[in-house]
Amino acid sequence: MTDDPTKSSEAKKPVLRVAVAQIDSVPYEVNINVDKHFKYIEEARAADVDLLVFPELSITGYPVGFRALEVAITQDDQLLTELASESGPMRTVVGFVEDGYAAQIHNTCAVLHDGDVQFIHRKLNLASYGNLEEKKHYAGGRYIDVFKMQSPWIGSILVCADLWNPALVQIAALYGTTLLIAPVASSERALAGDFSNPMGWETVIKFYSMIYGFPVIMANFSGGISLDDRFWGGSRVVDPYGNTLIQAGDGEELIIAEIDYNGVRDARFRLPTVRDSNLDLIQREIGRLTKNLGVPFNVRT
Repeated sequence: MTDDPTKSSEAKKPVLRVAVAQIDSVPYEVNINVDKHFKYIEEARAADVDLLVFPELSITGYPVGFRALEVAITQDDQLLTELASESGPMRTVVGFVEDGYAAQIHNTCAVLHDGDVQFIHRKLNLASYGNLEEKKHYAGGRYIDVFKMQSPWIGSILVCADLWNPALVQIAALYGTTLLIAPVASSERALAGDFSNPMGWETVIKFYSMIYGFPVIMANFSGGISLDDRFWGGSRVVDPYGNTLIQAGDGEELIIAEIDYNGVRDARFRLPTVRDSNLDLIQREIGRLTKNLGVPFNVRT
């Protein structure tokens, strides 16, 4: 970070109006997808929204696979600047294929605000299981960071499979996150066997919001992904107690909810997961695991 996320020149705003644009993005059809971004940004601003979240890879569609190079853009691309200008004082989170440093291609989310790209997050935990093959196409991110919003809010972004590594969520919480943003691209048949993606996401989002005491905004796609698979929608906003404030159906729509920072304060006072995190213990145990190649001391081989 280059600045203190707890300090902001904006007026304090303990209650935020947040929204999710659940859209059907067409793979590779950037112009069509961007038109939808402008539409929902305009609609959200008319509704006095403070934060608008689109799904993972919302600008390019998901998946783009081996055509990632065709749709990759840099983080200072005019397209992002134009969307940021349209966003004005509202913050907008979009997903795109980033043409990054050292000719690396990333699955990236950007926070757009007042004509600028305020913050980016490169997906860390690339999904390469079930029907997913992200490691074939993208370089993983290297850092978790947070960004300032209207005071006293501190936001962070974890993209889809990032949330299936609980350690990443813990790190985000300990960096000071008070609002977790989760753009995803979850289809019904991404995993084989008896797994239910809708049920899995409901469980995970409610668990993280309750255990760490922060609201979670999850943004998923709607529409088809292949002849035998489809995105199931279900985008939602969950409060810091694990309660769903609003949830989308399976089609395109804009959902809006209000979240209150006083709820975060109360939730963390009553269930002090963040306060009680024992970093010395965790660091020591990671050292033991590394030294012993993952074999605990009390196991004999």
